[in-house]
Amino acid sequence: MAENTKTILVVDDDPDARTYMTTVLEDNGYATLTANDGAEALGKIEQQLPDLVALDVAMPEKSGVAVYRALKENERLKGVPVIIITGISEDFKRFISSRRHVPPPEGYISKPVDSEELIRMVKGLLP
Repeated sequence: MAENTKTILVVDDDPDARTYMTTVLEDNGYATLTANDGAEALGKIEQQLPDLVALDVAMPEKSGVAVYRALKENERLKGVPVIIITGISEDFKRFISSRRHVPPPEGYISKPVDSEELIRMVKGLLP
């Protein structure tokens, strides 16, 4: 990997979704880390700060919403862009964007994830 390769943490409890997203990202020159739930994601973020987090919302253990809040409320972590990956509706998008104590996520992608949309969004967030 090149010295300036950006690292993306893919958090999803569905192994097929994780594999799909990491393959798409790696094929486009990004390094990836994976976590299958929110608790594991926070542990990985503490070990190695990623350049971006692709975060599924509906997960067991610690939900994506809890992970998102933990990131955005932490001074050291709040600058990491987050793309919310969700099969959940526009209502959820309005809900999370209306929370006063945390800023809205940098991006949203609906499931099933479109590879071109994912790469376009990542490139826009990681110059």
